[in-house]
Amino acid sequence: MATKQRPSAVGKAADYLDQRTTIGVLVKELARKVFPDHWSFMLGEIALFSFVVLIASGFFLTMFFEPSMALVRFEGDYPPSMQGQLMSAAFSSTVDMSFEVRGGLLMRQIHHWSALIFIGSIVLHMFRIFFTGAFRKPREINWLVGLTMLILALAAGFTGYSLPDDVLSGNGLRIIDGVVKSIPVIGSYMSFLVFGSEFPGSHIIPRLFTLHIFVIPGILIALIALHLFLMVLQKHTQYPGGGRTDKNVVGYPALPVYVAKMTGNFFIIAGVLTLMGGTMAINNIWNYGPYDPAPVSAGTQPDWYILFVDGALRLMPGPGWEWVIGGYTLSMNILIPAVVVPGILFTILFAWPFLEARVTGDHREHHVLDRPRNRPVRTGIGVALFVAFLVCALAATNDIIATHFSLSIFAITWVLRVLLFVGPVFAFFVTKRVCLGLQRKDRELVLHGHESGRIVRFANGEYVEVHTPLDPQEVWLRTQHTSPRPLEIRPATDARGVRRQGYRSDRRWQRLSEFFYEDRVEPARPAELAAAHSHGEHDEIEARTPAAVGPGTAGQGTSGPRTAGPRTSGEGAAGPGEEPR
Repeated sequence: MATKQRPSAVGKAADYLDQRTTIGVLVKELARKVFPDHWSFMLGEIALFSFVVLIASGFFLTMFFEPSMALVRFEGDYPPSMQGQLMSAAFSSTVDMSFEVRGGLLMRQIHHWSALIFIGSIVLHMFRIFFTGAFRKPREINWLVGLTMLILALAAGFTGYSLPDDVLSGNGLRIIDGVVKSIPVIGSYMSFLVFGSEFPGSHIIPRLFTLHIFVIPGILIALIALHLFLMVLQKHTQYPGGGRTDKNVVGYPALPVYVAKMTGNFFIIAGVLTLMGGTMAINNIWNYGPYDPAPVSAGTQPDWYILFVDGALRLMPGPGWEWVIGGYTLSMNILIPAVVVPGILFTILFAWPFLEARVTGDHREHHVLDRPRNRPVRTGIGVALFVAFLVCALAATNDIIATHFSLSIFAITWVLRVLLFVGPVFAFFVTKRVCLGLQRKDRELVLHGHESGRIVRFANGEYVEVHTPLDPQEVWLRTQHTSPRPLEIRPATDARGVRRQGYRSDRRWQRLSEFFYEDRVEPARPAELAAAHSHGEHDEIEARTPAAVGPGTAGQGTSGPRTAGPRTSGEGAAGPGEEPR
């Protein structure tokens, strides 16, 4: 008779916890959660794991940093050139941390590289979401959460960048002081409130330190938790493909596959960041020296995520853009590039999911992503924004470009001013035409197949090239999407000739919808595919067999194939390799 195996200590602890919290149900549900597999989903993981490294390295640095602007004389052994110099306690503690604390410089550089990668991966992640339409219903809230996290990440980066109180970060704070003061009426009062007195004051470093290590990280952690909760609750988006619909998820379960992959990814990211921190020097503040309001170092730029603001400020003309109204000076040369334009940009980004739903007239749930080519205007706008960022980033380095290539800095500035207006417009139209061309190419491939280079001669002397038909997966990929039409509105007047109320508003939305969807390419329909593959005696040629087609725009025709291999979580009855959701 077999003896009953006694539960282990871990089993007892798990059973104890489950009986009092029923957490086993949650663990089981999460373990069965299916996640799709695509390299671009790694961008969000890079952001998350970089943030974890940021928190860990920041915790170490906090124990040695002194957030004080009190003046002290430097008495450290290295660097010798600073011996006896008067500096703030913040700068002195940062230098001591770099040279006297074991592993201090490594942790500083890991922390700085992690911040750059963290913000960069968030930006790329948001671009991926924008280009693929992952912000559509029901994920509008998650889009707003992501944008808020991006703004907080920029704030966290800038507050941390300013803490060492060196010449470079001090000049950055001086720019922020000028931006705050450019705000009409209340600007000077806000500057006094932020800095505690006239710039630089004696309170800004402690205040930035509190924001950097307590307020901003706390809000970020809460938003990350909300972001992950919404992702699990709404199920993950997936790229279009055979068998992938808005009612299922094709991928791998969280346990053991996805958790193992995420764990490996975390150690890879942490290892790469450590390698960067140990081999790639960054922000060597002893080269700049402690902050002094008098000198302004040339040839220096802020971290990459602030380049667009610095570049916009350099491109904005100065003379004639300072207006005195009612005794108040409006510094439009600062207010427009640093406050107005970023404010308009982020307002449009926050409103984008609702704006696109309005001009599309589509309020359905979407879990299958768009191919960027199938939304030409959206893709063109995204590329235009990227080009504008590049132009501003180049403008932020105009002095370096001038000195390294022996060019006139004034000529460079004027060229970049023109490019700032012409470049994004040109990029938009080129991207839109490329997307429409790729859609036409997809349509031709579905109807006629791949060119094989094989020529066949018939008995009557006719020569034809045999095209290789697409496999069902390729056909599904190129036909499963819909091509929205511009909005249709009711006439301006009713049957009695009375002008309809609200017509002007409807007409404005219709014009905006026409801008988005007037130029469009319909995906191949099943009837068109059948007609394209009906060629009489040509059908006798081997390899010219008809291919299956997906749902198409009209929602008719044979259904697409189901994928084999990865596990599928969806609604309805479970088939082979599938799990009901």
